[in-house]
Amino acid sequence: MTKQRSSAAASLDSTDINERIRQLGRRRILELPQMLDFHLWLDGKRLARQSCRVVGESRTGKTISCDTYYLRCKVTQIPGEAPHIPVLYWHCPESLSVSRLFTGLLELTHYQATRGRIPELRERVYQVLGSCQVEMIILDEAQRVSAQALSEIRDISDILEIAVVLVGTDRLNTVIQRDDQVKYRFLSAYRFSHLGSEDLREMTALWEEHILQLPEPSNLANEKAQSLLSQATRGYIGVLDQILCEAAIRTLQMGKPRITLPTLRQVVKECSLITR
Repeated sequence: MTKQRSSAAASLDSTDINERIRQLGRRRILELPQMLDFHLWLDGKRLARQSCRVVGESRTGKTISCDTYYLRCKVTQIPGEAPHIPVLYWHCPESLSVSRLFTGLLELTHYQATRGRIPELRERVYQVLGSCQVEMIILDEAQRVSAQALSEIRDISDILEIAVVLVGTDRLNTVIQRDDQVKYRFLSAYRFSHLGSEDLREMTALWEEHILQLPEPSNLANEKAQSLLSQATRGYIGVLDQILCEAAIRTLQMGKPRITLPTLRQVVKECSLITR
């Protein structure tokens, strides 16, 4: 098997290598067991129309997991009727105001009339969300939402019985605690944590098999490679993805069939979160 993969590496021309590098540079989705567990949790919230929070540090997998869930919930439409949009996903802009919240929600449903005063926009949003049978709204980077916009989000959840998911860093917890009515609407929370040593080893093996797909196995689950990756990533899955893909790209550029320890060490040195 190794000989077959080595011969495949030798036959790669510059076009093949460049295409493989482009693929490694694109956004990748790997449905991990942790992601599937999170999606099951979101399914329960959507069915119960229960609003909630998703909290975790940057690069722990929140955004890709939420975006994948949104993509999984397909829009359907019967000719002559409004589309059924089960889930909306929005990456909130900085200092999100009430008017920007309403126009953003209208834009997500591809509704063209997005101008007007706040009372008019509010009425329009309620009508559109209802006609599109929206069941869940996922608001990423929700720590950017203003206090007034959070009150409007709370009302959308209550009046329309839509599950609103606020996604953000630990700053989100501070933001929602400024208003008791908002805080108690979003008590339920899912936390994205750092990878432990065993999880890191499993993720590395999965990445090598399903994402990197180099001609020969690099065996990055070995102790020396894991020691390097553990110190460099500190358990952040986003950093692990960046390091492994950069190492694979560099390996392909050098015409090698697998990632060597010196190559991994060089990439780790460049990408390490540890400051000296």
